[in-house]
Amino acid sequence: MSAAPTPNATDGWTVLTEPLTAWGSSPVWRGIEDRLYWLDTSVGRVWRLHVPSGRAEAWDLPQPASALVPARQGGWVLVLRDSIHHATQWRMPTQRLAQAPFDTRLQRFAAAQCDPWGRLWVGTRGEGTALGTGGALYCLRPRDRVHPELALARAGVGTTDGLAFGTDGRMLYRCDMAAAALHTLPLISGGHWPVQLGMPLPLWRPDAGEPMPGRPSAVAVDSVGRCWVALHEGARVVCLSPSGQVVAELPLPACCPTGLCFGGRDLRTLFVVTSRQHRTAEELASHPASGAVLAHPMPIPGLPPATYWD
Repeated sequence: MSAAPTPNATDGWTVLTEPLTAWGSSPVWRGIEDRLYWLDTSVGRVWRLHVPSGRAEAWDLPQPASALVPARQGGWVLVLRDSIHHATQWRMPTQRLAQAPFDTRLQRFAAAQCDPWGRLWVGTRGEGTALGTGGALYCLRPRDRVHPELALARAGVGTTDGLAFGTDGRMLYRCDMAAAALHTLPLISGGHWPVQLGMPLPLWRPDAGEPMPGRPSAVAVDSVGRCWVALHEGARVVCLSPSGQVVAELPLPACCPTGLCFGGRDLRTLFVVTSRQHRTAEELASHPASGAVLAHPMPIPGLPPATYWD
């Protein structure tokens, strides 16, 4: 695809692309390439943007994916609604790692993230009338065999829309849009197997009395342990202290941020992917960057992306 227009600056944000995505998700910074990768979950497309040149390229998948995670040897893990797959390179055929151990008419895989020990954590969300109910967290072992073990870590946690680990990997943060909350779950077992995950506890909820409270849709952690949370329909990103206090807010020129990560050569850039799906003409007019990729300089670096050990 041709290079994007000259980036626009909006209240500290740089708009890096045209509105390319209906529902952006799972942004990942790959520093060796100076590229940002992300998903459009609504159409099954992986995008990548070479940030210095503004050149964007697309990879169309055979079916929609819900999460994109980097692998240690340079490839990718793609989480589909009913299975988890591995690709050795960009646009290469995928190989199935694991099949969903549940009825995919009622649930599907959703957000995913890796811990410091190379394991993949995947949440689920309900389908149809089950939307917002049930939900579980699964953990996939590093690839020590063709089909590594996929274990149930905790059931009954609700919908999972975003995942991130704390600085030492022993705290899991989970966004739940249906509950409009950010939860924490301690990883009691650390890097040991089988995994042992503690009870979920609410860390923060948006103030329902605000004009656009929004719902936590994605979370990223910086190097001092603060959580940066994207608020779907909230047109902003908030920064939370480890105790859950709001310490900063960044208003956005997009109504619905749906994914975020740290990147850039020093990890001092916050990248945000956004959604324009189901937005009205009025909302798109007032938030013209909906569906685009945004970038904001940060004073404190984030954590490097964790990889799946393939």
